[in-house]
Amino acid sequence: MPNSPLPLIPAPLSLYPSPSFEDALSSHGQGRLIAKSVSTLQVNMGKVCNQTCHHCHVDAGPQRTESMSKDTIDQIIAVLDRTPQISTVDITGGAPEMNPHFDYLVEQCRLRDRKVIDRCNLTVFYVKGKSHLPEFLAKHEVEIVASLPCYQETNVDQQRGKGVFDRSISALQTLNKLGYGVMGTGLNLDLVYNPQGISLPPPQRELEQDYKSELMSRYGIQFNRLLTITNMPISRFLEDLQEVDQVDSYYTLLVNSFNTTTVEDVMCRSLINVGWDGRLSDCDFNQMLDLTLQNDSPQWIKDFNLPNLEHRPIVTGSHCFGCTAGAGSSCGGALA
Repeated sequence: MPNSPLPLIPAPLSLYPSPSFEDALSSHGQGRLIAKSVSTLQVNMGKVCNQTCHHCHVDAGPQRTESMSKDTIDQIIAVLDRTPQISTVDITGGAPEMNPHFDYLVEQCRLRDRKVIDRCNLTVFYVKGKSHLPEFLAKHEVEIVASLPCYQETNVDQQRGKGVFDRSISALQTLNKLGYGVMGTGLNLDLVYNPQGISLPPPQRELEQDYKSELMSRYGIQFNRLLTITNMPISRFLEDLQEVDQVDSYYTLLVNSFNTTTVEDVMCRSLINVGWDGRLSDCDFNQMLDLTLQNDSPQWIKDFNLPNLEHRPIVTGSHCFGCTAGAGSSCGGALA
């Protein structure tokens, strides 16, 4: 598998090359990007993480302190109580499980019969005080979307840190024993592939077959789906591009790979992102860039109002080319 870059900070939007994303939509006969619904509430529980990954768009790590409060979580629960249209709560971070109120949020969402997705880095199971997580997630039938950027040790450890691959394999074997990824159990386990280096993901279905074959033959591991996700030119990955003077080259790749068929299903059209502080954004990437919702939309979870949000114009920037390049990229993997 290809090789990857190194560390930090979001660049101002003025550094992003033209054409603008709006220009690309217009040149392909598309109007402004408009939301279709709000069926998913994506909750970013903070920037605390037990890993420091080279491609992380959130700039998460062990030294970060930003963490969602229980008061903000209770405001999220109140939104679910009055908004049955929201069927899914997609929990992310950092490592979302590092938030001390993670278990509480999961329990409350499942009590309300919402589908819960945990975007898990797998190694969090080995953090002190977190060994209960595999059984807890299985008990509450939480869907797990787990990061595994390659089925080879060298590439995973290069991107995510020394020893991460071995711990990830052990965690996946534990999840399999609980029924995750096993046909007929209803416990869904998806894996996530991020490219290393300046490239788009390969075809998702073909790579999934490679993953399934390699992980089963080498480690006896089963999983449901592989999701391929394009690296966003934000934070650490952008810093890597700047270090090797490849920002323009990467944006040229994204712009030239714009695929109009992906626009219909980009994730921002059916979700709202809640930042660790309760601020609302169109997606996790916008949240990281401090791009809040358009001015006449509610700005905080405490002010959530579905009629003002479900058909809102979406705030876009040139980073949006990352979601529409090639086969497209979303929290659910490839779009085309």
